[in-house]
Amino acid sequence: MQSNNPAQRRYIRRFVPAMVGYVVVLFGSTWVERVYHPEGAALFLLSLLPALPLLAVLVVMGLYLAEERDEFIRNRLITAMIAGIGITLAVTTVWGFLEGSEMVPHFPTFLAFPLWCGSFGVVQCALNLRDRMGGGGA
Repeated sequence: MQSNNPAQRRYIRRFVPAMVGYVVVLFGSTWVERVYHPEGAALFLLSLLPALPLLAVLVVMGLYLAEERDEFIRNRLITAMIAGIGITLAVTTVWGFLEGSEMVPHFPTFLAFPLWCGSFGVVQCALNLRDRMGGGGA
């Protein structure tokens, strides 16, 4: 479905290449690491590469918020983003204390971004469900 919202169209045009880039770079860097076993600076740079498209996604999301003119949509996104940050901070904080006591294994910090994305999505679904059931707030 094509959106009539120019900010949403720009968001999709920016988001899709960033995510495709992430998948390509992630698989490519994993393959290079597995096949060539780089060390030192080469391994350092190779390890950083998959983070770059994800940083681009954060910029794309920020640009979308800045360009979105519909206050309802912008407010909903900000609410979901902040709630997603709160969930991510809560999970990683609790996990960190459990990890410090050696009750759970180490949490790979690169999973914080997917955890936030998942939390952000769940909150958006919850907001939509709440509004469909007539429980919308002020």
